[in-house]
Amino acid sequence: MQANTVELPGSGKEKASSRTAELPFTLQELRAAIPAYCFEPSVWRSLSYFFLDILIVSGLYALAYTLDSWYFWPAFWLAQGTMFWALFVVGHDCGHRSFSRYKWLNDLVGHLSHTPILVPFHGWRISHRTHHQNTGNIDTDESWYPVTESKYREMDELEKFARYKMVLFLYPLYLFKRSPGRQGTHFNPKSALFKPSEKWDVITSTVCWTLMVALLAFLTYQWGWMWLLKYYLGPYVVFVMWLDLVTFLHHTDPDIPWYFNEDWYFLKGAVSTIDHDYGFINNIHHNIGTHVVHHIFLSMPHYHLKTATEAVKPILGDYYRKSERSIFEAFWRGYKNCYFVPDEGSPVYYQTDSKKDS
Repeated sequence: MQANTVELPGSGKEKASSRTAELPFTLQELRAAIPAYCFEPSVWRSLSYFFLDILIVSGLYALAYTLDSWYFWPAFWLAQGTMFWALFVVGHDCGHRSFSRYKWLNDLVGHLSHTPILVPFHGWRISHRTHHQNTGNIDTDESWYPVTESKYREMDELEKFARYKMVLFLYPLYLFKRSPGRQGTHFNPKSALFKPSEKWDVITSTVCWTLMVALLAFLTYQWGWMWLLKYYLGPYVVFVMWLDLVTFLHHTDPDIPWYFNEDWYFLKGAVSTIDHDYGFINNIHHNIGTHVVHHIFLSMPHYHLKTATEAVKPILGDYYRKSERSIFEAFWRGYKNCYFVPDEGSPVYYQTDSKKDS
């Protein structure tokens, strides 16, 4: 395989052919087009986003405690769950080491962002690193990768229901079981996910996660199950839905190419994702919708992604993908049409289950 070949972008039936052409750009050319400051995190700017999120979360809790009305709780769950998601994205930057150049600060803020929303920071950080190192690779990607048609036909109905119907609620299960075909858990340092050198990182995050669960259990014992529902479970469910929705949208689309291991390399996989516009939510969840350039340069702070995207778009050309559909339309399109990919080919694209729909 040539290191600088990639399939031609396009649409329609011809997408599934194995035509290749020289990639009209290199990683170095893309980097050179981006202003140098975009690769430099600012500690104070990064911290300002973290503290602003914490301030909003605290304010919403104070408002909920003051009003304590069932007219208010659904709106609170939606708003607070969205802020939980924003905190996750701050921890996401910490995991990529794009929050700051200081490992200790990244780990500290990562745990402060992720532990309250029941994410084991280091366990997730390492599996997410695997995802970025293997994006677009059917055989080795970590999350939201397609199954082949033959594997799909072998799946029982319960597994299909969980994967294709419960798509917005899968994240907690993923933490314990990973994705189909992948072994291990995010909590056990002996899991296949981790290297021996990462043992204490994983243990640290697992202990923090366990202490958070214990705290929630104690508060529930003190104040009852209704307290847990109103103040935590409601926002947590909304957070999980946000996390699954955003990651689903960026990697599950009929127009995104996928590759088997023998025909994959990093840059080819990195551009096999798609940007989405979340409207006013863009700023709230720290522009995570600018996903293409994030996959090319994963150590770039979130607040420089938009500038970097505009800088590389002329070079990427048709290799840059951005959905013009609304978030709801894009989700429904992926939900209805993305079941499996062919067993052979390069690239391969998601297909619908015509037998099921007939």
